[in-house]
Amino acid sequence: MKALLLAALTLCSMTVSMAVSALPTQESVVYKVDGKAYEGAWYQVAPGRPTVLLVHDWDGLTDYEIQRALMLNKLGYNVFAVDLFGQGIRPDKVEDRRQHTGALYKDRDKLRRLMQAGLDQAIASGADGANVVVMGYCFGGAAVLEAARAGMNARGFATFHGGLQTPEGQDYSKVTAPLLIMHGTADTAITMADFADLAVRAEKDGVRHEMITYGGAPHAFTVFGSDRYHKEADVKSWARFEHFLQITTSL
Repeated sequence: MKALLLAALTLCSMTVSMAVSALPTQESVVYKVDGKAYEGAWYQVAPGRPTVLLVHDWDGLTDYEIQRALMLNKLGYNVFAVDLFGQGIRPDKVEDRRQHTGALYKDRDKLRRLMQAGLDQAIASGADGANVVVMGYCFGGAAVLEAARAGMNARGFATFHGGLQTPEGQDYSKVTAPLLIMHGTADTAITMADFADLAVRAEKDGVRHEMITYGGAPHAFTVFGSDRYHKEADVKSWARFEHFLQITTSL
């Protein structure tokens, strides 16, 4: 009897493992916002699975975001990688990155439209709109918080070393879901003062939130292969994000 039970449990484990680790369907998706073409990417594990809306950092949708999308696929999540710059625009010079991000920081209404368009396209591609978590890196983290403040319908919002400043005149009163903020204590681009200010604002507006700092971690601490990469902070923050997905999404 014990042998039969062990065999059944092993078969069940293998079946779940095979379902989650199956190769996802990968599809480039061109969509339009305000008459301009944008190119995102849809990574589907299986219909009906929860979806992560993934927002790129300031160099646009690149191999880094694709790598993270595939990591999420292995965990069993569908992913739609949003494009906030435009089809074919993947700036590789600092001045160009500043120009593209700066333009959106100055036009928050456009940034909100782009984020909502990304969610709408994810749903059109096959995402369950009632089972989405939004996450982003660096500039993408700032875009995630912009979408949260706009009242985007999602199960949760997560940022990795993202921009945390709140624009004048905005607040968190329209946020519909929990925030998970993961930040490097040694980040000199986004300061601990910014971190504390966000905590105060979230508490004031009654937003469910968890905010974590990682000692010694600089800005962009999750970027593989860079001189800023901080393995401990990356591993811990990814594990916390996995748990966040588990408690905010439903299967």
